[in-house]
Formats: sequence, C-alpha cells, structure tokens
Amino acid sequence: MSAKADKPKIMGYMPQDVPPVGALISLGFQQVLTMFPATVLVAILTKFDVGMTLFASGIGTIVALFVSGRRIPLYYGSSFSYITVVVTTMGLYAKDCFSDPTTFYCPEGVRIVQVGIMGTAIVEILVGLLIMAIGKELLDKVLPPVITGSVAIVIGIALAGTALSMASANWVVAFITLIVTIALSVYLQGKGLLGMLPVLLGAIVGYIFAAIFYPDLMNYAPIADAPWIRFNFTFPAFTDPNAWAAITGIALIAIATIPESTAHLYQMSLYIDQLAKDLGRKPIEIKRLIGLNLVADGADDLVVGFLGGCAGTNYGENNSLMAITRCYSIPVLMCAGGIAILLGLIGKFAAVVNTLPVAVTGGLAIYLFGVIGMQGIALIQSERVNLFEPRQLAVGATILVAGIGGAMGLKDGLFPFPIPVIFPSGIPAIVFAALLGILVNLVFLLLPPRLFGVQDRENINL
Repeated sequence: MSAKADKPKIMGYMPQDVPPVGALISLGFQQVLTMFPATVLVAILTKFDVGMTLFASGIGTIVALFVSGRRIPLYYGSSFSYITVVVTTMGLYAKDCFSDPTTFYCPEGVRIVQVGIMGTAIVEILVGLLIMAIGKELLDKVLPPVITGSVAIVIGIALAGTALSMASANWVVAFITLIVTIALSVYLQGKGLLGMLPVLLGAIVGYIFAAIFYPDLMNYAPIADAPWIRFNFTFPAFTDPNAWAAITGIALIAIATIPESTAHLYQMSLYIDQLAKDLGRKPIEIKRLIGLNLVADGADDLVVGFLGGCAGTNYGENNSLMAITRCYSIPVLMCAGGIAILLGLIGKFAAVVNTLPVAVTGGLAIYLFGVIGMQGIALIQSERVNLFEPRQLAVGATILVAGIGGAMGLKDGLFPFPIPVIFPSGIPAIVFAALLGILVNLVFLLLPPRLFGVQDRENINL
C-alpha cells in the first residue's frame, strides 16, 4: 500500500464549507453552548433581559457574518469589557436598577445604555474604515499595548467591589461556586466540549448547592409567572438628556475591545490557513481583513444596541472551539445564530436563568472579573512592552491609579470635572483614565525623548 493511501483523512470545514444537515445543527448547537455561560452572565450582572440578549446575539452574529462577506468566521456574544461602565452608567442615570437585588431586568437603565452601545458601534465602524484606508500602524501609535492592556486591567479590577458585594449575599455559596469553577477551568482543559464550559458547569454546581443547603436564597416564582413565548425588546432612549454621557463613556471602551478583536482575527487566520494547507487548499489569510472585521464588530453592536442586548464582542471561547473541532464553517455559525434566536424567545428559559442566586453570580464574578484584569497583563506581556522604559511606566501607571483608584475611591466613581451635556455630574473613572493615558502617550509622540538626547532603555527579558 502506498504512503499516500496510508495518510489519514483530514477532517475539517473551511469558512465556505457547508456540513451535512445533522452535523450543521449539532455543530451549531455546540457553538451556542460555548457562548451561552458568559453571554447570559453579562446580562445578569448588568440587569439586561436574558432572553433579548440571546436573541440579539443571534441576530447580531448573522448580520456581522453578512457584513464581512461571509469571510470571517466569528461568533458574537456579550462583552465583559463593558460591564464596569454599563453598571456605572445605570447607577448614575437609573439609580433604581441596582438598589433591589431581586431586580433581574431594568429597562430604564437598559434604554440609556443602548444609546452608548450604538455609539460604540459607530466608533468601531469608523476605526475599521480608517484602517482599511490607511493601515493599522497609526492606530498602534495612538493606542499602543501599554494603553489597551492597562485599560483592560482597570476594567477588571475596578469591578472587584461589585463582585465581592454580590458574593456577600452568601459567602459559602459564592466560594463553593468560585472554587468549582476554577477547578473545572484548570482540570478540564482539552477534555472536549466539557473543557469549554467551566463557567456553565460551575454555575450549575453553585445553583444545586444553594438549592439544597440554602433554600432561602431560591425564588422560583418567576418561572411560573413567565410566558412560554415572548419578545421583550426596548428602544434606545435617544431623547434622554443623559444619552450623550452614555455614548461618550461606553464608546471609549472600544479602546480595549478593538485590540482584542484584532488578536482574535489573527489567531483564527493562523488556524484556518493551517487547515487549508492540510486539506490541500489555498490559504485565505483573513488576517488581511482587519478593517472589515472591525466594521463587522460595529454592525453587531448596532443590532444589539437597537434591540436591547448587551454590548458584543467576537468570542475567544468560540474561536477555541473552532480550533479544536477544525470547523470554521460560516453556515454553522449562522445556524448557531438561529438557535440563539429561538432560545431567546422562550420566556420560561429566561425565567429559569433569572433564578440563579446572587451569591452564585458573585462567585463567578470574582473569577471572571479577575481574569479580565489578568488578560490586560497578558496583552502587555505578549506584546513585550518595555516596562523598564519610563515612558511606558508613566502611561500605564497613570491609567491604573486613575482608573482603579477613581472607581473605588471617588464618590460614584466620578472625577469632579463636570462637562456640560456629556458628563454633567463628572467624568467616570475608567473614561478619565483612558483619556489621560492617551493624552500622556500623545505628549511622548509629539515630544519624543530623543529630541532631548535621551536614549531608550533596553528591554530586559527575564
């Protein structure tokens, strides 16, 4: 038998491939299972409607796939990066949203935040079009890794108080949930689909533990009261006087999500082209579509912002699943979007999710918010930012102290610098920190140290 005949058959689907119907549906459902835990948790933490968030995720993903010309296989779910500024915005302009822990959905606050999400969409689309016109190099100078990484750290750590506040509803339940989730995320790596779902499994364990040992934490009444089918969308509050503040504050978080999306695109490009090589096909190099990718991101946020879903991002979890299964099929992702739409319409399903005790979400939040901060550190590390260089230290240190210190130490997390119309009550700490970091970096771009005879310090790699 020839060597060619002995060669095992390579299994996998390129972006334009259409699997058989059975595989199409099962692979699509697996994508939904993968995005589900994080997407739903963001909705719970920010008082968005769970069903509408799932529905909007499905619609947004399908729209983004079409905007990209069905060339970029990415699934869109709720972004953790926006939680801090969304909670801050709701706390300022819809104070009743977080005063009652039994409130699962706050339409008053959601409508204001929707305007900000659509503002984010415009920023992403404009940046995408700019990159398509002039390239990515200029963006990297204005938003270098030390800024994007430091902002990501602030986003995660500034939420530490919120996570602990939720966990304090029952410390035992919170820490059981935390420990189980961490253990599953570590020890189930590489174990197929189960390895992709540590947050979902941790939440289930925490839920069962609370139901058995602390039944007073459980409230099943919403399940009986919920309809089987519902469509619970809200329109953005464009006429609200606080809308401009929401746009400015929320849209700036694109500083963190644009590099994240770009990194996902580069990773997927490598995996897809490797599969193309294994299948004997021509590489498609989707990494060249970085500008179009950001336009697609913006298209997703336009959809979810209009319908009342959480601000979105393309999901690294789903990217990892595609790498494991070697399935990058656009039709599969569209099928996943369709399944998410159907799940979002089931009122009983959303009601079951809303019975999750606050202490369980607190335990999950301790881990997940910390991971957001650590990912910022990972970005700085992976990009080999020279932290022996005073310029880099100055930019990062300014962002960290202004962002974290401001969120935890200032009243309502606001710097006392009111700006009429945009920030009449003061500037949110995370927004102020990002702007301050960009300004400090801009000074060094306009007045580089070499003009004063200062040489760059060597970056020591330990």
